[in-house]
Amino acid sequence: MAPSENAGETDRGPLSRGGLAAHPLFAVGAVLLGSFLANFDSRLTSVGLPDLRGAFSLGFDEGAWLSTAAIGSQILIAPAVAWLATVFGLRRVLGVPSLVYAALSLIIPFVRDYPTLIVLAILHGMLLGTFVPATLMIIFRNLPIRWWLPAISIYAIRVGFALDTSTSLVGFYVEHLGWQWLYWQGVVLAPLMALMVYLGTPAEPVNRTLLRNADWGGMLLLGSAVSMIYAGLDQGNRLDWLQSGTVVALLGGGAVLFVLFLVNEALSPQPWAHFNVLFSRNIGLSLAVILLYTLTSLSNASLVPNFLATITQLRPEQSGSLLLVYGALPLIVLVPLSIWMLRHLDPRIVVVLGLGAFAAANLLGTQLTHAWAREDFIVIVLLQSFGQAFTLLPIIILALSNSDPARATSFAAYIQIMRLGGAEIGVALMGTWLRVREQVHSAYLGLNIQSGDVDVARALQRLTGYFASHGTGLAKARAVGTLAAQVQREANVLAYLDAFWLCFWLAIAALVLTALITRAPPGPFSPAPLGLRTNWLRRFRAKFT
Repeated sequence: MAPSENAGETDRGPLSRGGLAAHPLFAVGAVLLGSFLANFDSRLTSVGLPDLRGAFSLGFDEGAWLSTAAIGSQILIAPAVAWLATVFGLRRVLGVPSLVYAALSLIIPFVRDYPTLIVLAILHGMLLGTFVPATLMIIFRNLPIRWWLPAISIYAIRVGFALDTSTSLVGFYVEHLGWQWLYWQGVVLAPLMALMVYLGTPAEPVNRTLLRNADWGGMLLLGSAVSMIYAGLDQGNRLDWLQSGTVVALLGGGAVLFVLFLVNEALSPQPWAHFNVLFSRNIGLSLAVILLYTLTSLSNASLVPNFLATITQLRPEQSGSLLLVYGALPLIVLVPLSIWMLRHLDPRIVVVLGLGAFAAANLLGTQLTHAWAREDFIVIVLLQSFGQAFTLLPIIILALSNSDPARATSFAAYIQIMRLGGAEIGVALMGTWLRVREQVHSAYLGLNIQSGDVDVARALQRLTGYFASHGTGLAKARAVGTLAAQVQREANVLAYLDAFWLCFWLAIAALVLTALITRAPPGPFSPAPLGLRTNWLRRFRAKFT
């Protein structure tokens, strides 16, 4: 990961400058807090969407577009943020937007006009989109090398931590403080982040050289392309994919814009995010593993809480305690263990352990039945917590170890695409998979439940006798409705079984790709033998800190 001496200034990547800011820990704390806030905000909007629809008096379609606008606008701005922070400085890119974000978070719960709500949600999302992408760059700029790994670990686990705690947090807000706190948490945290930015970063001048040579076309094309594709994926399951002109237009328009982006980057004299950064075998494989990790971790993000909500009819505050106690809290112990292992072992070994845990959790999930209660998922959630701690962090380390710091802004753009785009691909894939598989299993089960069948007649007779004690007039109709509900329940259970199998095979595919990654070149993340510190690492630290 040694910097290139011939790198041009237009694509200069971050190097450790531990003494640049008066209080560099504040700068790192600000971007880490922003990362957590961004993940929590997005997750709370998703989990709390039914409550938001009721609070804003929105229909199902209106609520769906509210969610799409809030997250799609993040994707529009996110790929360019690392470059913007390099040119304008962190104070301008993160400090001021965090204050505006706090103001919008305060106002949105009082809005009842739908067009105004959508506009504010888009602005709110764009400001939120500035919080995450600059994190790695600021860590490298402001911290000594020995602190890079712990700081990156905090950045990496924010995803799993937000997934495991958001369900409980939504339940707590709605039940005890009010749904408005789904937004108002930003009123408290964003100004704190702005203060930390002010204390931790210098008042840097605008880099006018980079600004004059800005690839604005590339930034707009990539951001617009990915956000349109996101919107198409997000609405696809609801609008039946290619049967909807809206979905076709969004996906097709996004694909055309992405092709134009590739053409622009190939022809631009100073491209902002040239795709040749992906030509390295290890980087390409690492990004593919990140995508597969995002997909297989859906067993934690959606399958467990959605099963508890759909089959066992639990509210978020009821199912959230499972993810909090057995998913989030173990990360406090597991992440330091993961850091220690990365200091002394090849990160590929750690990735294999993490993906193996996800594979085991999903394989265990293929044994579920409709009788499973919340406590039956404890082992699965523990394994998934292990996977969260031992997968994403070493994958990021693998990618960074094989990247050229001189092209850090280009690499950061693609990291954001994989982070946000991969998550949405996963959500769309899983939603469609569950819906289609439920329909398939309903059809197959229906073939075995025919009027006049002896077993069906006995079941209906038993149910009719049960409901007759509450009134004979509707007993038969209620018996038929109950039997239909039981068929639908079993079809849903079988669909979740198929989903766990899908996630299992995605984990296996990720393990195969990990096996193809070769050893990274020597760098600041190279593992050191137990109890020893290499001379090379000392020379590297002396040179760049």
